[in-house]
Amino acid sequence: MSKRGFTPKVKLENPKQSFIRLINFIFKDYKWHCLLVVLFIFISSITSVIGTNFIKNLVDDYITPLIGVSNPDFYLLFEALCFMAIIYLTGVICSFAYNKILVYVAQGTLKNVRDQLFEHMEKLPIQYFDTHSHGDIMSIYTNDTDTLRQMISQSMPQFISSMITIVAVFVSMVRISIPLTIVVLVMVIVIKNVSKKVVSNSGKYFVEQQKNIAKVNGFIEEMMTGQKVVKVFTHEEKAIESFDKLNVDLNDAAYHANKYANILMPIMGNLGYVNYVLCALIGGLLTIYTDQLTIGGLAAFLQLNRSFSQPINQISQQLNSVIMALAGADRIFKLMDETVEVDEGTVTLVHAKVVDNEIVESENRTGMWAWRHLHQDGSISYVQLQGDVQFIDVDFGYHPEKIILHNINMYAKPGQKIAFVGATGAGKTTITNLINRFYDIQKGTITYDGIDIKLIKKDDLRRSLGIVLQDTHLFTGTIADNIRYGNLDASDEDVIKAAKLANAHDFIKHLPEGYHTKITGDGASLSQGQRQLLSIARAALSNPPVLILDEATSSIDTRTESIVQSGMDQLMEGRTVFVIAHRLSTIQNSDVIMVLDQGRIIERGDHEDLIEKHGTYYQLYTGALELD
Repeated sequence: MSKRGFTPKVKLENPKQSFIRLINFIFKDYKWHCLLVVLFIFISSITSVIGTNFIKNLVDDYITPLIGVSNPDFYLLFEALCFMAIIYLTGVICSFAYNKILVYVAQGTLKNVRDQLFEHMEKLPIQYFDTHSHGDIMSIYTNDTDTLRQMISQSMPQFISSMITIVAVFVSMVRISIPLTIVVLVMVIVIKNVSKKVVSNSGKYFVEQQKNIAKVNGFIEEMMTGQKVVKVFTHEEKAIESFDKLNVDLNDAAYHANKYANILMPIMGNLGYVNYVLCALIGGLLTIYTDQLTIGGLAAFLQLNRSFSQPINQISQQLNSVIMALAGADRIFKLMDETVEVDEGTVTLVHAKVVDNEIVESENRTGMWAWRHLHQDGSISYVQLQGDVQFIDVDFGYHPEKIILHNINMYAKPGQKIAFVGATGAGKTTITNLINRFYDIQKGTITYDGIDIKLIKKDDLRRSLGIVLQDTHLFTGTIADNIRYGNLDASDEDVIKAAKLANAHDFIKHLPEGYHTKITGDGASLSQGQRQLLSIARAALSNPPVLILDEATSSIDTRTESIVQSGMDQLMEGRTVFVIAHRLSTIQNSDVIMVLDQGRIIERGDHEDLIEKHGTYYQLYTGALELD
């Protein structure tokens, strides 16, 4: 118990289930490798026991008869020693072989785990990332997978080797001396009880340690991302204090876990010495006063005793590693078991063309897109993609019991510019998140070109939408790579064309390597305006019929805004556009402006209509009210 009152109560929920699932995961791709490893471990362990058993024959049959002989013949002894050498050499070769195979199996398994984790993570809904710390997720990829490596390459082979050795040694000891075997068994029971007590105390702390590592990683990542904010508000001391608390919790859990883990081996070792001394004492008496045990038999038994105690100690030592690995496996499988984003859509997006006044599907790019609608009777119809979006009596809440959008009705005709205005938390961004189905509504209907968006496959739906966010995310790579993210099949000419459309070409060509300039750290070397222009170019390259601009100019200066706005104006031309803006000057030319308040549309109309009404929009425009 620490001075902060840390009392871990966490235990492994399903250790047996996690272990079986992990073994099945390994066997899926490495079944024959694992069987070969078990075979080599068996041979390696058995050769060690055979060598130890041979000590009895070596002493009684080869060494003792030579004692006192004037001209001893060492040939038979030399032959026996060569036999032992061959036995031990076989064990060494097998040991080398299974360790080499295990490295391959362990690293291959970790690769498969990370691949499957990442593949599954990419299918999770946005809500999962809203409710789980990024640092916690990262810890699964790093710390938890590393515990599996240790278990596969070290703990499991030692377990198997120890179990084989224990059985083989036990049979050998019984053959040599039953009384001494009983002494060993009594000591084993003592060792087992002590080991069980220590391991049970350390196990719960190892589980807590893994959770606290994830918390520390998450906090560090958060502080690295928000370091500018920390310094602006001079919260360094507060950040240090918060980190110290998390670090103390981790220290407490790690201290208790390793305290028990570290005392386990000395305890087991000393009990093993006690066991050895008792066997030597009793065995010596049996050798001297009875004919039940020979000198060679005693020497072999004492060696077998050490061989019997050592694997028990190894099992005790590896239990902590196994517990840590199972704790990590439990967290890994929990992520793998998270419910993926459900997609029951049957309507897909295809290239299309008009033949005899009918829309038909095309194998080649035509510049025209259509929705391919597969009906229940097997018939197929095509609807041209135009960008007609409608909300009909929509209610939505991130949690069903707390609705935040109420009775939303909205009609966006192809080519219209729809603007949303309202205070922070009014529901502006939430509406755009519903269009691309990051979340599903509780009530009402959203249609796209007359088709319920629930019928459209999510990938196809989102492919038809272009989004420019306030917080632009750029990936490590070249400028061209980041623009091409909007269309991975785009040529260099297409990339340059999109950059020119977005007014990004001028600043790009002045960079050291132009479009091949490398950017890292989310484009930290670029200004906010330049990053935003790249985001617009990316959206332009995807050539979407519907565009969502979520406060895309709110974090840049007025001069840069005019450049960015010019790029967006070119991008918006001929498209259905949804705009969220704090600066009302950027939305005056919108076809429809909707004013939201606490999840409800309270006003709608164009700029002139709303000014004439002298309502909320008028007060916002004249400065009587401010957007917060």
